[in-house]
Amino acid sequence: METTLKALIATHSGDLPAIGAPGRSWLSYDGLRALGVEVAQALNGMGIDASDRVAIVLPNGPEMASAFVTVAQAATTAPLNPAYKEEEYAFYLEDLKAKALILQDGDDGPAFAAASKLGMNIIRLSVPEGAAAGHFMLTSDISADAADKAPLADDVALILHTSGTTSRPKIVPLLQSNVAASAQHVRESLKLTQADRCMNVMPLFHIHGLIAAVSASLASGASIWCAPGFDALKFFGWMKEAQPTWYTAVPTMHQAILSRAARNSDVIADTPLRFLRSSSASLPAQVMRALNETFNAPVVEAYGMTEAAHQMACNPLESGTQKPGAVGIPAGPRMGIAHEAENHLIEGTGEVVISGPNVTPGYESNPDANEKNFFEADGARWFRTGDQGAFDADGYLHLTGRLKEIINRGGEKISPLEVDGVLLDHPDVAQVVTFALPHPKLGEEVAAAVVLKDGASSTEQDIRSFAAEHIADFKVPRKVIIMDEIPKGATGKMQRIGLAEKLGLVAESGQ
Repeated sequence: METTLKALIATHSGDLPAIGAPGRSWLSYDGLRALGVEVAQALNGMGIDASDRVAIVLPNGPEMASAFVTVAQAATTAPLNPAYKEEEYAFYLEDLKAKALILQDGDDGPAFAAASKLGMNIIRLSVPEGAAAGHFMLTSDISADAADKAPLADDVALILHTSGTTSRPKIVPLLQSNVAASAQHVRESLKLTQADRCMNVMPLFHIHGLIAAVSASLASGASIWCAPGFDALKFFGWMKEAQPTWYTAVPTMHQAILSRAARNSDVIADTPLRFLRSSSASLPAQVMRALNETFNAPVVEAYGMTEAAHQMACNPLESGTQKPGAVGIPAGPRMGIAHEAENHLIEGTGEVVISGPNVTPGYESNPDANEKNFFEADGARWFRTGDQGAFDADGYLHLTGRLKEIINRGGEKISPLEVDGVLLDHPDVAQVVTFALPHPKLGEEVAAAVVLKDGASSTEQDIRSFAAEHIADFKVPRKVIIMDEIPKGATGKMQRIGLAEKLGLVAESGQ
């Protein structure tokens, strides 16, 4: 098996299409490989090589896809969400110890402001007039001695932050070998070939899009057509242009696509999909069935997470083998069920654990988290996913809930403590507990119960507006309940889990 991103794309026929986009010509595999050489030369000339971290803040599209693939052939990539506010960029850039930041030419927004204040090197990405999709040039004012260390299998290819049960997100380093292994696991479970074409609508700062859509396609010699984000109104027009054989998305996207499917039945008939894939949040069984009937194609639900370089389990592709409500069978790594408190494997229901070549070697600079989340048993090193579940008699994994308190908003993981910290900065807020509110489409939404300081008169909207100035939109509580006192458990602690039910919000949220 290939163990680096460069090796994944090294042998495909050069004239095959690799990366496409609306209204653009295709970048071939020869073109993508040549771009990789140009990017490495440019970065090396700026004194950047495999030992350095380069943050990337670009809009969704072909350049983000090709930037990830090519920068990772020379340095460590750290893609960040373009929706962050300046203070969020300041935290992440500093936490990553990034050596440089790649921004689109002319982007002088919050990421630029944060990097400038940190004195960080800015690299500008520009697209030449009439260039093929994904082709770009890098320029900067960096003056440094040239570097030339190329990444090997054990070097870090990709760094992402993941929300933990603490307010400080954990740093997840994924090796070249982790990324390559996961891309090949997805390729094998979906039986991808060079005849396949993925239409990507997933954000490319997210492990789902980076691995399942981009890396797995390129590992197969297949093509990846990159939409500029997700837009249900444009989806079927893009589908007509792209002529894909599959797409991958989170359940909320699938539901939005379904809502517009009836009026686009001609496009569906003219563009038969080989399959559809869903991951990053639980796909309701009703939605899986509706997608299957609408597109007349298998709907493959997969189970992934950042620490596993995305995919862990996947429903089989063969017709009739998908189980609604199950996240599939192990698809690459070994999987097991562990005792939730003791470090050994058990039968029945417990914490889902994984072991394999796609699993991160451990969180960076976080020995406590590593001790808590990794253990040795049965001749393997296991990672605790924080999810509870059980395998059925056919070997399919069914998840029964999360052990942690992280809010999963349509695949976006949000730390309640991070939101607590922001709301507590409001001058009128005395106490706050952020919690998950069940939501019919997103799975969970962010809510917060707040106690105001004596004499304060802030409203729900005041607090939400304050939050919106400090954190990305998807983290802002959609509901803020102002209370005289927040209910506490028997030990006196404020309890997040079950708070929505205690406050009588569950029936309301499902309406």
